[in-house]
Amino acid sequence: MSGSGELEVVMPLSAMHSLVPVVSLPTSPFPPLAVGFFGLGTGYLIYGPQELLGYPKRDERVDFGTGMWGIWMPGFMQFITGIYLFAALTLFGTIKTPALYMAALAFTAYGVHWFAIGWNRLRRADVRVQLGMTVAFMLISILGIIVFFQSHDNPVGGLFIGLTLVYLADFFVTLSPDFPRLRLAEKVYGFVHIAVGFWLMYLTFAVVLNFTLKYNLPL
Repeated sequence: MSGSGELEVVMPLSAMHSLVPVVSLPTSPFPPLAVGFFGLGTGYLIYGPQELLGYPKRDERVDFGTGMWGIWMPGFMQFITGIYLFAALTLFGTIKTPALYMAALAFTAYGVHWFAIGWNRLRRADVRVQLGMTVAFMLISILGIIVFFQSHDNPVGGLFIGLTLVYLADFFVTLSPDFPRLRLAEKVYGFVHIAVGFWLMYLTFAVVLNFTLKYNLPL
């Protein structure tokens, strides 16, 4: 009873919660993995031949072009894949596979770092600033190896072996301006980019064909 003589009705907290609408979304069998795989694979197949074969020869126009491709294909396409997976796993519960938490982390991290790689190429920045990045991304790639092989997803575990080799090669590329004997590292870097790029294209085909036409390709 209030001071004015009016009756106050106190609703229990549990009853208030019962009035809040509950939205239940169905589990989705279609995580957008192909978007991230294709974006990164395209980036690797753009950068790899230039690093391995020196074609086209780098100049301001070539660096601008490869930089823009790096920002949008491996950068943006991986980033949106990672954010989607995190939202589906943590907010909406529409994806339940624990290993996809690692995929969400990887796609988000690799996507943002490709924003930086593309921008640095576009601006012709000094590659030596990337030394610490190569160590960090070797470690996250090793984490991916552990997670996916332990989850019995060998094709994706193999992808993370390739990614570890990419950043190992990149480590030596970042040192090459100060150590001319390491110039060969860029050729190795390009070769690994091309090899991993084609493996990413296989994974893209496997995801799409398995989801849409009920193929049973290893994935």
